[in-house]
Amino acid sequence: MVLPPDEITLFDISSLTDVLLRSGAAIQEMNTIRKHIDLVKGGGLARMAYPAYMETLILSDVLGDKISMIASGPTSIDETTYNDSLEIIHKYKIGNEIPKSIINYLKKGVRGDLQETVKFGNEVMNKISNNIIGNLTIAITSAEKAAKKLGYNTAILSTKLVGEAREVGKVFGSILTNMVESDRPIKKPACIIAGGETTVTISGNGKGGRNQELALGAVGQIDGLPDCCLITIATDGEDGPTDAAGAFVTGRTKSRAEEKGLNHEQYLANNNAYNFFGITGNLVKIGPTGTNVNDLVFLFAF
Repeated sequence: MVLPPDEITLFDISSLTDVLLRSGAAIQEMNTIRKHIDLVKGGGLARMAYPAYMETLILSDVLGDKISMIASGPTSIDETTYNDSLEIIHKYKIGNEIPKSIINYLKKGVRGDLQETVKFGNEVMNKISNNIIGNLTIAITSAEKAAKKLGYNTAILSTKLVGEAREVGKVFGSILTNMVESDRPIKKPACIIAGGETTVTISGNGKGGRNQELALGAVGQIDGLPDCCLITIATDGEDGPTDAAGAFVTGRTKSRAEEKGLNHEQYLANNNAYNFFGITGNLVKIGPTGTNVNDLVFLFAF
């Protein structure tokens, strides 16, 4: 849902999103900028609907369920500013890569020539009711119940997972090693679940998504480890610009890849997890689910 102002085109916004994704910016930072170059975000839809009463049913894809950040808060107050948006662009040094129309528009906002997003105390919020009906916590709790029903000892590690995907993959590889070798932090058969949204700072020209890159980051860490599996998926069924939800890896993935002439570190350096796992047969493809409540990671030790 998008409504650009006259000065900005839909293509400009699409270009901005591509640059932000490649920069490794967090979703909160991306949405801060989006709210300030769009007429329906940042409370804009609530402003348009006023004085009508509006009830919003929300599926949260933002860690912590901050309503002002979910879908860029079309019916919420917004605590961020035009100046915050420019600072994020400066932080990631992407000013030269973003359409000039966006930079110029944000500068107009900083000067006070444009209306700010809806702030606390604005009368339009008296007519709004925001209700979260689905989120990551619900998904993880349901996954834990399913794992227990299948006979696994379970633990929820985190519902606020963040960080560079490949590095997070190494950390999960270390945790899985402990699970296999020492029954820690829980005894086998074990299933540890975590959820959140990692980031990928793109330096190569391969194909993949954050879940696939996380899985690829774990390949070397768990090489040779018996009776285990790491699975990581996007709950919308589409990880990055691919038709895969994510990927799974075991202690045999590295050796099987080498048998096919693949070097996992080279594929990782090129952000090319999709093609790596496509050859090894480790992609998880479930199709679009029609919703999104972040990503899920499963560590299994049998």
